[in-house]
Amino acid sequence: MNQNLSSFAARLREIISRGPAALTDRQFSELALELFALQFQHNPVYQSLCAARKLTPPAVEHWTRAPFVPTSAFKELELSCLPPAERTAVFHSSGTTEQKPSRHFHGAESLAVYEASLWSWFAPHFRVANRFIFLTPDTAAAPRSSLVHMFETVRQKAGGSPADGAFLGRAAADGVWTVKLPTAVAALQLAVASGRPLTILGTAFSFVHLLDFLAEKHLRFDLPAGSQVMETGGYKNRSRVLPKAELHALIAEKLGVGRKNIICEYGMSELSSQAYDSGIHLPSSILQPRTFRFPPWARAQMMSPETGREVAEGETGLIRIFDLANVFSVAAIQTEDLGIRRGDGFELIGRAQLAEPRGCSLMTA
Repeated sequence: MNQNLSSFAARLREIISRGPAALTDRQFSELALELFALQFQHNPVYQSLCAARKLTPPAVEHWTRAPFVPTSAFKELELSCLPPAERTAVFHSSGTTEQKPSRHFHGAESLAVYEASLWSWFAPHFRVANRFIFLTPDTAAAPRSSLVHMFETVRQKAGGSPADGAFLGRAAADGVWTVKLPTAVAALQLAVASGRPLTILGTAFSFVHLLDFLAEKHLRFDLPAGSQVMETGGYKNRSRVLPKAELHALIAEKLGVGRKNIICEYGMSELSSQAYDSGIHLPSSILQPRTFRFPPWARAQMMSPETGREVAEGETGLIRIFDLANVFSVAAIQTEDLGIRRGDGFELIGRAQLAEPRGCSLMTA
């Protein structure tokens, strides 16, 4: 294991453990340049890409000038600082089965940073004392899903037992996910009977399957006060496609969860941090429009595809992210998603034209 990268990872985890307010803009910039230099040195593929663009550490004076790698490159290239023997896990992107997936390699230390990052930003947005159910398979059935690994981490960090934080999905041999619908209904009935708030987490298509089943069975629930929903977006041709507003209206109607308690997540297998568009501890002003924000150890920019420059407030661009938690791969990521710049966050629009559909962030507002 590279000691310089390990030292950086340990320092970052300590910063993350202090909470979202622990990192100033100046500290972020210093850490970003340090990490860029380390990744240039220890990620051979990234080094070649940087050299081809003549953007090497001596020439890059600000993190926004570091070469940003498109997510599509993770399908073809091994963008990792880890030697093959230390790659103990790999996350694949969750597009359709016809697509070649992205690959994000991890080892024990990179997973530790990933888990610290996700929990430290998840906890301020959700009521962690709730009971959690997940409309996905578990890690045994979907070992290469970063989303499922995230959900398992949430279950463990929240102190839930396997029975308390139930995974209510299954994975078919071809990789298709479905929801165990009668079991999900039983979990909803238990929540209503017990009066304990419930948090339901899943993809957009899994919620469509559940909501359609409830409509077919003429069922609706008023979940206990404090119940929440987290949906990650994305359909992957697994269900009918609903605009976000319509999906959330159906969730409110069939589950009795109000709009403020329906929280969207923006994440991808190529990143180690996630963005959320609401939260119980955040001001209500962010609800109009719904604005995604990353934790302070990640920064998002909206970039004009025509000029290559950051767009102005209220304008649309491609979402670009510098994620410090991507210690052992590449921190600078160029997505194929479009967003409107909203202060220090962004309003998600959807996929850029001609981009392949992914498992996350496919819905339009």
